[in-house]
Parts: sequence; structure tokens; C-alpha cells
Amino acid sequence: MPREAGGPGSSGGPGGPGALSESGGLDGWKTLASRYALLPLRLFLGITFLYAGFDKLTDPAFFGDSGTGSIGEMMRGVRDSSALPSLVDLALKNPTGFGYAIAFGELAVGIGTLVGLFARVAALGGVLISLSLWLTVSWQVRPYYLGNDLAYVMAWLPLLLAGASVLSLDRLLAVRRRIR
Repeated sequence: MPREAGGPGSSGGPGGPGALSESGGLDGWKTLASRYALLPLRLFLGITFLYAGFDKLTDPAFFGDSGTGSIGEMMRGVRDSSALPSLVDLALKNPTGFGYAIAFGELAVGIGTLVGLFARVAALGGVLISLSLWLTVSWQVRPYYLGNDLAYVMAWLPLLLAGASVLSLDRLLAVRRRIR
């Protein structure tokens, strides 16, 4: 009977944790798929947040206190329909600073997620950014499932819970700590 990866008698070598079963059958593919299951989500969220951060940083209108496309105008537009108007008021005290904080936060979250460095911290940042946007900017969207910020909150939660165990700097650092 083939030994399953990570099962009793695993040695870490061929047939050890993460390896395909000796027969290379369906169990081996399930193990491999499970190991890499969060990678597409990491790539999507990392690329999306990098793009969002760069998009803000390269849009000169975004950082304005007022005017079409500015963060200030957007925040004033959602203030009365927001679940947390006090958070919008806080952002309106310095719209430019708030815009830069969001843009650089998105860049940090995107980079951390893509390379898997402090992946849980990056995922927590993604949850917080998405949650704050849902409670302020997209709160008024009806029905709720048409607003994308809540979906992003839910997408970040598996990465927050699981971290980045494969193809990540976190994994590389963990292996290196065990060797020492």
C-alpha cells in the first residue's frame, strides 16, 4: 500500500511531507493541490493591491483635497452614507495624507503578499484596508454583494489564517531558522 505524504512513516525524503505518493496517483495530486491552494489567491490579491497603490500614486488628481477624481471629493461624497462617518471625517482632516497612507499601504500589502514576507501581517493590512473601504466607500452599495470591498475582506481571511507556506520568503526564513 503506498505511503501518503506526511502520513505515518514519513521521513521528509521522497514520500515525506509534501511529496507525491509512491504510486503518483490521485492522493499525490490532492496533496500537491492542497499545498498550493492559496497561491492563486496570493497572486491575485498581491497583484491587485500593487496595481491599486501604483494607480493612486500615478494619478495626480487623486491626492487633491477637491476636484474630480480626488480623494477629498470621494470622501465627501460618501460621508453621509458611510457606516462610519467619523472615519471619513478623520480622513477629511488631511485627504492628501490619507490618500498617500492608503496608496503606500496597498503597495506594502501587495509586495508582502506576492513575495510572502510577513504574509500574515500583509494579509492583516489587506483585511484592514478592505474593511475600512467597505465601511466607508462601498457601504451604501445595495445589494451588498455588488460592492467588491466586502469580497476582498473575505478573500484576505484565508491568507491571514494560513500565511504563505509555499514559494515565500517566510518559508525560506523558517527553514533557515531550523537549520541554525
